[in-house]
Amino acid sequence: MTRDVDFSFRLARREDAETAFSITKASIGGLGAAGYSRDQIENWMGARTPAFYEELIARGRMTVSVRDGAVVGFVDAEPGEVTRLFILPEAAGAGLGRRLLEIGITQARRGHHGSIKLEATINAEGFYQKHGFRSVGRGHFSHGLGGEPIEIVHMEL
Repeated sequence: MTRDVDFSFRLARREDAETAFSITKASIGGLGAAGYSRDQIENWMGARTPAFYEELIARGRMTVSVRDGAVVGFVDAEPGEVTRLFILPEAAGAGLGRRLLEIGITQARRGHHGSIKLEATINAEGFYQKHGFRSVGRGHFSHGLGGEPIEIVHMEL
C-alpha cells in the first residue's frame, strides 16, 4: 500500500464495484457539469451497473484510493491507455487526481512501449495537459440510452 498525505492506494477488490459505480456517477454529476449538458450528464452512465465494474476489477488493473476507510477515487488502465480515472467531487483539489494518474500511467506502461493514450472529458482536458498529455483530437462516445453524444478529447503522453 502506498501512502500520499491522507490517501492510501490498493488494488480494487470485487466488493469495491458498487463504490466505483457510485464514484463514477458522482464525479460526472459534480465535476462534469461545467462541460456537458444536463441531458448528457443524466444519460452518461447508460446501461452500466455495478456488475460492469466487477468485470473491470476482475482484470486486476484497477487501483482505488482510500481516505478515512472509504474509497474516494479509482484509476483503471490497460497497456497503452489510461481508461478511467474518477474521484469524488469532494476529494478534488487535494492531489488525488495527480496521484491516481501517475498510478494509471505506470500501469499503462506495463507491457507497452510508446505513447500512453486516454480519452478525457472536456472539463478534464486542462488537468491532463498540466500533467504532460497533449490533445490530439476530439470525438464522441455514447452509452446507449439515447441521450446526446458525449464529446471527449483524445490525448497522448
